[in-house]
Amino acid sequence: MRKELLVNATPPETRVALLEDGRAVEVLHERRSRQGLVGNVYLGRVQRVLPGMEAAFVSIGLERDAFLYVEDVLPPSIDPNGNGEAAEASVDRADRPRIDDLVKEGQEFVVQVTKDALAGKGPRVTANLSLPGRTLVYLPGVREIGISRRITDEEERERLRQILGSLPAEGGFIARTVAQGSSIAEFEADRRYLTELAERIFRKADSSSAPAVLHRELDLALRSVRDLVTGDFEAIRVDDEETHSRLSEFLTAVAPPLAYRLELYRGDAPIFQAYGVEAEIESALRSRVPLSSGGSIVIHQTEALVAIDINTGKYVGKEDLEETVFSTNLEAVPEVARQIRLRDLGGLLVVDFIDMLDPEHRQEVFERFEAELARDRARFRMLPVSEFGLIEITRQRSRGNLEKLLTRSCPDCNGSGRVKTDLTVALELRRSLLAPPVLFVSGETVRVGVRPSLARFLAEDEPELLSDVEQALGVKVELVTDETLPPARYEIVGQPSK
Repeated sequence: MRKELLVNATPPETRVALLEDGRAVEVLHERRSRQGLVGNVYLGRVQRVLPGMEAAFVSIGLERDAFLYVEDVLPPSIDPNGNGEAAEASVDRADRPRIDDLVKEGQEFVVQVTKDALAGKGPRVTANLSLPGRTLVYLPGVREIGISRRITDEEERERLRQILGSLPAEGGFIARTVAQGSSIAEFEADRRYLTELAERIFRKADSSSAPAVLHRELDLALRSVRDLVTGDFEAIRVDDEETHSRLSEFLTAVAPPLAYRLELYRGDAPIFQAYGVEAEIESALRSRVPLSSGGSIVIHQTEALVAIDINTGKYVGKEDLEETVFSTNLEAVPEVARQIRLRDLGGLLVVDFIDMLDPEHRQEVFERFEAELARDRARFRMLPVSEFGLIEITRQRSRGNLEKLLTRSCPDCNGSGRVKTDLTVALELRRSLLAPPVLFVSGETVRVGVRPSLARFLAEDEPELLSDVEQALGVKVELVTDETLPPARYEIVGQPSK
């Protein structure tokens, strides 16, 4: 499989796309004004203890207090055959300590964010730190070792166990997927960096008062290269010289064999457009995904779960109904798995495959689906096909999915649908104005028709977005408000509305 990483870096936003065989399977966003918190470490103070919820609210200096479950206070255990992360404490509910026995109001201690704030809730935190490096994850609170489940060769797993067991440290280690084939020197360099990082965090905690930031996770570009890129990647393409320079320095330090695969993209078309990622993002914001046979996949997100339905559509097959249904389901399997990753769907997912009468067909669909999902970095569990033809999946959710990141409830339909946020539309407008071939003459005034809400947003919240364009093109951008424009649309004079 051919793998590539694309990094689109602009001042207001960084976007990263993971491509497999030329198609996007993951798209990550980080915006200057809305950076994620996952991985950040804080000195927190307990504000409220909720015995009935087996949890506590912890102030870490944000608008909303963080949520700390009792499982996240107990010492973790490492699954030796796990996926590169510490497992939650495996204590029977009856024997588990009460939250009010573990933490008290006013108590200060070090916590790490494991989930960003979602759906009006504050972020989720844990008292068990997990510090990722290139080849290792270091857990200061536990002296155990584990190996990524993606490393399947038993001889290699045993080699890694021996290396990890010999590393000097007070905490535990997990070998990440990229650790396969790594030398002892690479592990030692990672160990030294991670243990020194842990020491700095705890020293800063000792000299700080809660709430305080103790450590910030790497930005998206560096984090993606650290966590996503393995030795089988064909290329890492970056469209910004400064980001390219930072990534080059980073790779030279932590993964020298990958440094030569880093490329500065100089194409005429924007990088996401040239590789088809923009079209994939637009498609991922729609509920219906067409299949080449004429069938389709319908994806509907609700508060409780994500429903995914497969339909034969125009496909009528060539033989009997069972073969038609089986063929459509098999065609849908890899696309459903890709859409789950691309949209970053989390929580409970229910996939409604078309009813199959043949038990062997059901089993084959299940096995192929499980194999496709095995490529996913996120943790998941799935149940066999039910008697109703459903497959239930739970998938790890740490950040908001693509739809929630790029869209909001539609004000024109009382919240029954979604439209792009003003920031999303503003960034699209910026890209449209800068995209080659540039059609404007230096010194001229470019008139852009926008909705009043977008005009206010550009004037009050993000005025530098258009000032950057004016400076780059040598033009003046004049916004003309037009209430008749549909939501999330704009019109550049002389061009069709977007």
